[in-house]
Amino acid sequence: MAALTRMFGDLDAAADAVQEACALAVAKWPVTGVPANPRAWLTGTARHKALDRMRREAGRAEKEAAAMREFGDRQDPGSRAYDDTAPDDELALIFMCCHPAFDPAVRVALTLRCVCGLSTAEIAAALLAPEPTVAQRVVRAKRKIRQAGISFGVPAGDDLAGRLAVVLRVIYLVFTAGHLAAHGDRLIRGELCDQAIRLARGLTTLLPAEPEAAGLLALLLLTDARRAARLDDAGELVLLADQDRTRWDRAMISEGEELLERALRAGKPGPYQLHAAIAACHSCDETTDWREVAALYGELIRYEPTPVVAANRAVAVAMAEGPAAGLVILDTISDSLASWPQLHIARAELLRRLGREGDAREAYHAALRLGPPAPEREFLQRRLGELTEPGR
Repeated sequence: MAALTRMFGDLDAAADAVQEACALAVAKWPVTGVPANPRAWLTGTARHKALDRMRREAGRAEKEAAAMREFGDRQDPGSRAYDDTAPDDELALIFMCCHPAFDPAVRVALTLRCVCGLSTAEIAAALLAPEPTVAQRVVRAKRKIRQAGISFGVPAGDDLAGRLAVVLRVIYLVFTAGHLAAHGDRLIRGELCDQAIRLARGLTTLLPAEPEAAGLLALLLLTDARRAARLDDAGELVLLADQDRTRWDRAMISEGEELLERALRAGKPGPYQLHAAIAACHSCDETTDWREVAALYGELIRYEPTPVVAANRAVAVAMAEGPAAGLVILDTISDSLASWPQLHIARAELLRRLGREGDAREAYHAALRLGPPAPEREFLQRRLGELTEPGR
């Protein structure tokens, strides 16, 4: 998508061409075999599809000529010469989608759809928004890009600074969608986690003096370092307190801690540095300091006064002060997070610890009704099996 948008300057044309190339690959590769360089094959085939479309349309001669001059009319779409996605292409596409002409919610939805390939349902789950609303946002935004002639590229100066907060949020949401999938058979979508880390690295290279960019990369590394321990050998969910910390990636943790320290030395605190500090508390060799985590969430909520942050703070308070204290906070925000399975899981766990098994059962069932991924479903069913049967 990024390479094709750079070539032709048209987001819709790039999307259509990439989709056609992927459809052709699905039909052809099972017969011919996967090419040696799949990305180059897809990029080259998509480019030819886009050029064919341009030749059929009036008024596209200038763009076609420019694309031909830059890349030549190569006959072999699998040529390594087509594997030309510049390191900054994805970031440039993100900045294009995060143009200030769009409302913040529209920028996030458009970027997650066009840059990161998330489905409308996945975006809706990440944003806690209705799926039809997200679909409408994406369609309108793509139309506005075309009509307003919004350009592809990384902006400079004040324009870059004005888009940075949304770019950081988009990368964070891509990671979140991979770290905890909303639906399906997998709890973790490693390819999305890897993509988010790659984008965060690119952003720190682009903005080496920006502490929030370093804070975001630190957060992602510190969190993803626990990936191997989050599921057991049977593929079942393992809670943080029960994870085998020897399976954590200590190199990632060390890099994340160094990035966090560098960011904090700048003396410009921000939400991603606080998120990273919380992740660092979880990454120690011993048990988590939950009082410190609760205090950090109390500071974070000043920057992000959202129900999700409040829910995470409630869990930390429960771990530090007891389940009753955390449940009081969760119950005040439960209506605003009714479609978020994690809220119901957190309530169920606290209710179980308080001995309120009937209420815990209702909360576990509420989480199950929202269709969480398979490992989480199995965890919830196991928890239900551990509760005393009604009437016994």
